[in-house]
Amino acid sequence: MSTRLVHAENRYLVPFDGSYSTAKAPTAPPKKERDDKENIERLNAAIQKLSKLQSRLLASDSRSLLLVFQAMDAAGKDGTVRAVMTGINPAGCEVSSFKRPSRLDLDHDFLWRVHALTPERGRIGIFNRSHYEEVLVVKVHPQILEAQRLSHMPSLKKVWNERYESIRDFEKHLARNGTSILKFFLHVSKDEQKQRFLARIDDQEANWKFEMGDISERRHFDDYMTAYEDALNETSRATAPWYSVPADDKKYMRRIVAETIVETLEKMDLHYPVATEEARLGMQAAKKELLAE
Repeated sequence: MSTRLVHAENRYLVPFDGSYSTAKAPTAPPKKERDDKENIERLNAAIQKLSKLQSRLLASDSRSLLLVFQAMDAAGKDGTVRAVMTGINPAGCEVSSFKRPSRLDLDHDFLWRVHALTPERGRIGIFNRSHYEEVLVVKVHPQILEAQRLSHMPSLKKVWNERYESIRDFEKHLARNGTSILKFFLHVSKDEQKQRFLARIDDQEANWKFEMGDISERRHFDDYMTAYEDALNETSRATAPWYSVPADDKKYMRRIVAETIVETLEKMDLHYPVATEEARLGMQAAKKELLAE
């Protein structure tokens, strides 16, 4: 297929010029790429590559990778993290999920709890929801700001602009210090979300996934699309790009996410550390001793 020549990391990259539109961005894959079998095969191939690349990342201990996942409810964040990272060494990976801020969190700036969980060198960090909740959920429900006890309360427009600026500076700081950042907006359509909610209600084994709050948030779907559009346009930069990945087809979505991660790790040009002459002599001495036992 000719689409094989299109790099995953380029196809759904949110441009850096502020021109992204949630209404125009696709939620479904191109017709030619809806082959479940091929998408599964390509996902598995990417997972194998990812496993090898992660081993080099861990061994080199010089760079780190932060993956940020944001989406509407039922878009498939959890399943994507599970499917894409299935071949990863758990010793070199950590998943952080950000729920409602605690009292301690609220006693600090909104980035405090996030910075503490960024990945150390050699590791992959995954944020299932993230600091972006502060310009998504809070923007849709600005009354939340009252509980944050801000030292000053400018206009709402200024609050969001200041937070976008803080996020850009924070991510630029991470990038300068060796952390590559990939941010994925799993873009699900309102109709597909409806079908997934209905499926969760009808399937008793999936009832646990459904919360009544999902319906109340769905009533603000259009407001969320505006908030996502603003956030992605304000914070998609070369140092921390956003990818708006179609999420109506889970198999396709997972493949695109996996291939994007692989392509990013390949660009890091990771290598296993080369032993020094002194170390090699020491290993030969150790080998001789072991063989003599």
